[in-house]
Amino acid sequence: MTWNPDQYHRFNEARSAPARDLQAMVPQQAYREIVDLGCGTGEQTVGLAARFPTARVLGLDSSPEMLGRARDHRLPNLRFQEGSILDLDGGYDLIYSNAALQWLPDHPALLARLWSNLRPGGVLAVQVPANHDHASHRLLSATADDFRTELGGFTRFGPAHGASPVLTPAAYAETLDALGAADITALSRVYPVVLDGAAGLLDWTRGTALVPYLSRLDAETGRRFEAAYLRRLTDAFPGGRVYYAFTRVLFAARRPDGHGAAARG
Repeated sequence: MTWNPDQYHRFNEARSAPARDLQAMVPQQAYREIVDLGCGTGEQTVGLAARFPTARVLGLDSSPEMLGRARDHRLPNLRFQEGSILDLDGGYDLIYSNAALQWLPDHPALLARLWSNLRPGGVLAVQVPANHDHASHRLLSATADDFRTELGGFTRFGPAHGASPVLTPAAYAETLDALGAADITALSRVYPVVLDGAAGLLDWTRGTALVPYLSRLDAETGRRFEAAYLRRLTDAFPGGRVYYAFTRVLFAARRPDGHGAAARG
């Protein structure tokens, strides 16, 4: 996927609020190795590096465009690397991920995989969007169905309601408990955003949800796709103001010392 850092940051304040809450869920303790998965342009990574100056902090992202911006941040304990979350190796005392894991499937298996990279006493802290059942996403899937040939059959969630990999807070808590986690916190929170009608909602999705679709289309087809999507949004949101109930799931847990890697039977 080709990400546009400027488009992503058009709603920076709204997108930053959940990250601040996630940072607050990270306990103050001695960390040696920290990784920020899906670090994007690095604001959260540099915040972790400044907060924990004795830790080595790695920002990992698959987008060279985002990392090009991230590398403007300079701290002696901070570095960035291009790569896939699924290829993570090594051990970490804090595994942090803000608005990235929603792009990956099978979250129970994903959490088990990340848990194996977490050192005893370490912390996993994650935030993911949970708006896959919002009309904007359903209409995006419907538009993708109209462009099935051009997209090669791709659709992010599929036509079925609830096809997103994102789980409920309870399901994340249960998954973490089965992994042997302690000090589990899992919650859902709405971060409201007021947008300028259907056009504002389209502009919002350009920074995230539209990216995998437009990355698969040439410029002209992408414009037709956006126009078709906007028509659907305008029918669903005909007014000049859209209250977008931006829902996020946040969770954090600690891996106990000793036998914490073993799942409970």
